[in-house]
Amino acid sequence: MIGNHARPVAVALAIFTMTLAAGRPSLAGELPQARPDQVGLDQAKLQEAGALFRRAVEQKEIAGAVLLVARHGKVAYLEAVGKQDVESGAAMSPATIFRIASMTKPITSTAAMILAEEGRLDLSDPISRYLPEFRFMKVAVPRERKAGAGPPGSSGEEYDLIEAYRPITVRDLLMHTSGLCYRFTNRPILGRMYAEAGICDGLTPSDVTLAENVRRLAGLPLLHQPGTAWEYGLNTDVLGRLVEVVSGRPLDQFFAERIFRPLRMDDTFFLVPEDRRSRLAALYEPGPDGKIRRTADGATTRGALIYSPDVAYRQRPGYFSGGAGLLSTAGDYARFLQMLLNRGELDGARVLRPETVAAMTRDQTGGLSMWIPVHGLAFGYGFGVTTRPDTSVRKDPVGTFAWGGIYYTDFWVDPKDEVIGVMMTQIYPSGQLKLRDEFHRLVNEAIRR
Repeated sequence: MIGNHARPVAVALAIFTMTLAAGRPSLAGELPQARPDQVGLDQAKLQEAGALFRRAVEQKEIAGAVLLVARHGKVAYLEAVGKQDVESGAAMSPATIFRIASMTKPITSTAAMILAEEGRLDLSDPISRYLPEFRFMKVAVPRERKAGAGPPGSSGEEYDLIEAYRPITVRDLLMHTSGLCYRFTNRPILGRMYAEAGICDGLTPSDVTLAENVRRLAGLPLLHQPGTAWEYGLNTDVLGRLVEVVSGRPLDQFFAERIFRPLRMDDTFFLVPEDRRSRLAALYEPGPDGKIRRTADGATTRGALIYSPDVAYRQRPGYFSGGAGLLSTAGDYARFLQMLLNRGELDGARVLRPETVAAMTRDQTGGLSMWIPVHGLAFGYGFGVTTRPDTSVRKDPVGTFAWGGIYYTDFWVDPKDEVIGVMMTQIYPSGQLKLRDEFHRLVNEAIRR
């Protein structure tokens, strides 16, 4: 699927179809395929997207990428560019497996909503009903800092602990309004506490189980009163633990039985099986000259963030991070998104009711400020939601829901135009790259209504 700038998308798709017949493993082929013009997409604009990523590969800004666009339930564009592993020379492929990090969150949210549909939990329930360690939560309130007290978050900072006004609910976890945060965001007071407690953000192999990490988290104060603010954090890891307790099964088993098998997502898991390791994309980072260099296995620390490429295949003692732990392919993830676009069903397998998907994909935060404005200015149950005309480069239509992962993976779903976009790369940090926004823009400009 790696081609020159003039290669027509239709030809690239024909090549992809032939490779499927030859046995290349990629579940994207199980979604119907179509030429871009057959589903109202402009082929030239999609070619521009491919050229954009090929230039980034040539300039060594990224190692490679897989791009997928579907409309009306059919894959109209699927291209792999560059290398999944520069050092070994392995080419990027539609079957390449990626660390999707926070793109795990919508799947964990879906698991919770399955249990809610079955009446096994209620979104208004206090989570302490299932996780009693969260019964008596407190909120850390900074005092006015004194001269010489040290920087915010230092051991010299003074604070008061006050009772939480109300319990954390299941809905708070889904919406990120619980008061929990991430260790890597290094919030005043809590950043130090999270570090001292050994809290894992889900991006490194853990020495403790998910249950133990959640227990430690429950012993720390909250950043704010539940329901009063939006704060990106370990909410979805706690939600994953709640799914384990309510279902009586480890999170990986629940995902496999209730989501992955029905949707035929055979290349999505928490740990890459040994026989598929050859399809795992390497993780890269920009070097001092701006050109990519491979991120070494083992823990890498950037400020308060600790991450490790080998979390993808190193055994962990039952730590399945519902917020950041999954690996997947572009094709697998597109099947999950198509299920949501179809209002809960794909190929005869119903995962959620239509009304559940409607609730997940609309604004649930009611105007609370989001400090991650990349994927809309509101939040549903697991993703950002565009609630007013998008003035950014992307120009995502109102109603679009989207999210991404820290290693520069991204997705969006436009229900109005029935469009799905998936971008998979593996680089961190990626702050200087504009590929995600330009990909959104070009695909949106390709739509012929």
